[in-house]
Amino acid sequence: MRRWSNVSLGEVLRHRKEFILLDDTEYYKRCRVQLHAKGVVLRDVVLGSAIKTKRQQVCHAGEFLVAEIDAKMGGFGIVPDALEGAIVSSHYFLFEIDGSKLDRGFLDYFIRTTGFRNQVEAQGSTNYAAIRPASVLGYRMPLPPLAEQQAIVSRLDALADKVRQVNEHLDAIEKKAAALFLSLHYKLSGDRVRRLGDVVELHEEHVPVRADSEYPQVGVRSFGGGLFPKAAVAGTETSYKAFNRLYVDALVLSQVKGWEGALALCPTELAGMYVSPEYRTFRCVPGEAMPAYIGELVRTPWFWSLLQEATRGVGARRERTRPEQFLNIELPMPPENMQRKVVEILARQSSLRLRHTTIRQANDALIPAMLERVFSEAH
Repeated sequence: MRRWSNVSLGEVLRHRKEFILLDDTEYYKRCRVQLHAKGVVLRDVVLGSAIKTKRQQVCHAGEFLVAEIDAKMGGFGIVPDALEGAIVSSHYFLFEIDGSKLDRGFLDYFIRTTGFRNQVEAQGSTNYAAIRPASVLGYRMPLPPLAEQQAIVSRLDALADKVRQVNEHLDAIEKKAAALFLSLHYKLSGDRVRRLGDVVELHEEHVPVRADSEYPQVGVRSFGGGLFPKAAVAGTETSYKAFNRLYVDALVLSQVKGWEGALALCPTELAGMYVSPEYRTFRCVPGEAMPAYIGELVRTPWFWSLLQEATRGVGARRERTRPEQFLNIELPMPPENMQRKVVEILARQSSLRLRHTTIRQANDALIPAMLERVFSEAH
């Protein structure tokens, strides 16, 4: 087997800088890069007259697309076939791949490695986030012969397909479990409708920010992803005058992203940590709601739809979800004794859910681990 070379991207890529003038009467696909090397996706389809900057670049499938500003945050990817002909502004750089030397799939996998990201993050001063085309062409990568690249891509693609199948299987099981929960919710509620404010109430533990203290932070993932710990913020590093301290079973709502499922119950291990005033905390009203039941309810897309109806606007322009809007939502709600029966059923499923979480974490770690192995053992 031939040794791998170590080449600069300038040896296998060519910066292509060509612009067109948009026609106001034509529709154009616009694409964008997702952060953290998550790939290139469709942004929207708009009429030329709605685009202020008329000089745009046309993307071709298989090209390497890099965002000038977001590259250090993983804002780059390979243009997929579906986005052939999509346009991007001058704040993106397009690079043609020399297919006689480099397989586009091989590059697609390489740019997801820590070795590549470290090169991008190290480029230039820390006070200037943008990169230039010359920076990209100067990055280096290990490169085996083309046939070996294609064999590696084939193996990685097969593994990625297995990962996708496992995740789809888990999604299907969890979707059925959620459907069962909602079925029970409606059946046990009957004609009983309550305001959310009848079963949960705003309860916040405001802690003044001190310059000599640190405040471990918590974030909320959208789409029922739950809470997660973040780095601590020093009192001297924030303009907030106070943070909200979390407590066990606090229902944490992101005012900005609550409408897309960014709300969750606080587990024991995150109690005592902090969230900014952009997150509001609520507690269950004794005798009206059980935390475990409410925690399950707010994980459902059905509940997120209620939040969407309670706030005005569309997509990113949707207004913040204020506590009064949240508490004014009306919904079917079973009495607490009925909620308890459902919670007992859910408790029997908790071990299965924990197992699914473990499987997902291990499954999602397969590709990154394999990439590090492949490229760190370059020979």
